[in-house]
Amino acid sequence: VRWQSLAANIASDQKHIWLFPTQVVRGRHVWPTLAVVAATAALILTDAQTAPHFRNTTVFHGFNSVVTSNATDAGMFVAPAALYAAGWLARNSYARHTALLAGEAVADSEIVTILAKDIDRRRRPASYGPGTGMADSWFSGQGNWYRGNGSFPSGHTIAAFSIATVMARRYPHQRWVPYVAYGLAGLVGFSRLTLLAHFPSDVFIGGALGYSIGRFAVLRQ
Repeated sequence: VRWQSLAANIASDQKHIWLFPTQVVRGRHVWPTLAVVAATAALILTDAQTAPHFRNTTVFHGFNSVVTSNATDAGMFVAPAALYAAGWLARNSYARHTALLAGEAVADSEIVTILAKDIDRRRRPASYGPGTGMADSWFSGQGNWYRGNGSFPSGHTIAAFSIATVMARRYPHQRWVPYVAYGLAGLVGFSRLTLLAHFPSDVFIGGALGYSIGRFAVLRQ
């Protein structure tokens, strides 16, 4: 992977991503796909009951003041950038390539996220007033088109897990790397719930898609 090839790589990745259902039809990845679909459907059915719990508690106020949207954005930028800088200083091409692959995974994830959000236009939990139910969230979001204003999937979560997957799969022999990478990605996903930015199903499918894009589209493993 090189800077000059990123655009072509992303285009190739998108082809693999959007043609993934054809692989399922041929019998590949059937059971994992069915499991993810079933879990997502179950969470969607219970979102209106589970999401209000995060609105009706003050337990996470301290957590939310630290793990903000801006903080997670900065963290997801700093991690690959720091790895690239370290690789450049140490003349370690493997580290530089890993950082570029992580950036490629984020780009792929965000393309999928923007398109999905503009289609489903799902409202965010924070858009509901106190004491109001959170049902009928689909196709009712406000805002302009072509900007990913919906809630499904979680953009922060899909990006975090795409980065984590690239890091973890590229450094499997460094035992601490997968734990730290996936642990931080999980923290990002949880913060989207406590901040009322997303429903549980948004976060779950974001994590599943981020992992899948990082492993199967970018790394082709």
